Amino acid sequence: MARPLRIEYDEALYHVTSRGNEKKTIFKDDADRNIFLDILYKVNKRYNWICYGYCLMDNHYHLVIETPDGNLSRGMRQLNGVYTQIFNKRHERVGHIFQGRYKAILIQKESHLLEVCRYVVLNPVRAKAAKSIEDWKWSSYRATAGKDKSHPCLTTDWISGQFAKQKKTAEKKYKEFVEAEIGEKGIWEDVKGQSILGSDEFVKKLIGYVKGYEDIKEIPKSQRYINRPALKEIFNKEKLLNKKDRNKQIKEAVNRYSYSQKEVADYLGLYYTTISRIVNDK
Repeated sequence: MARPLRIEYDEALYHVTSRGNEKKTIFKDDADRNIFLDILYKVNKRYNWICYGYCLMDNHYHLVIETPDGNLSRGMRQLNGVYTQIFNKRHERVGHIFQGRYKAILIQKESHLLEVCRYVVLNPVRAKAAKSIEDWKWSSYRATAGKDKSHPCLTTDWISGQFAKQKKTAEKKYKEFVEAEIGEKGIWEDVKGQSILGSDEFVKKLIGYVKGYEDIKEIPKSQRYINRPALKEIFNKEKLLNKKDRNKQIKEAVNRYSYSQKEVADYLGLYYTTISRIVNDK
């Protein structure tokens, strides 16, 4: 069974998502949602977490979490485990409620935290679960925008401080910042190796944390090789004109840097069968 790459260190920041098993509901009513936020608050205290944003949908949730002590996995076991126990007891059921392992994308705080927090609170509108951001009471938006009292699990000071020192001005600018992106697609096309959102320099600093994972087959290849060059860097346009050089580059992309044959085929505009024949040609 595939398992995601986990990079943990002090003061790491993550966008975390966890979905219901078989896409089933994990929050049946408002009481479930309140229970989850209360558990999150206790996890924050126990593991010294900082929560900058959240959104509880019907069959999944989003969190933006900073871990000053580098302990995301331990806290997530507590969060999902305790909630599962209480959910099962409340609704007289047994078994898993979450679909496999949670997903966590490591975020560069200085460049992407605000963008990720905005993405998280926009989920209900983009999913057509609410007509406006303010209509969805189960995200961090209303508290950060000054519409509601903040739940104890949430920290709003850092985000507000990025817009203005005066609270009312900060709340107004935050509201404008979120609304400006309602029609946009999002930011995830910039994620590297399905696990890191940040600049190239940020990724390079994390390479040491990935060493030793390259041979763990359960971890997807795209996550094991976060420091691999982009396809445009592998394929030299001049050498592509020479069939022998082109085939060498194709083999390097697939065998050395673990790009899929489909990715290479799509990039070069070739048939998948052509790439497969070249890669398997000894």
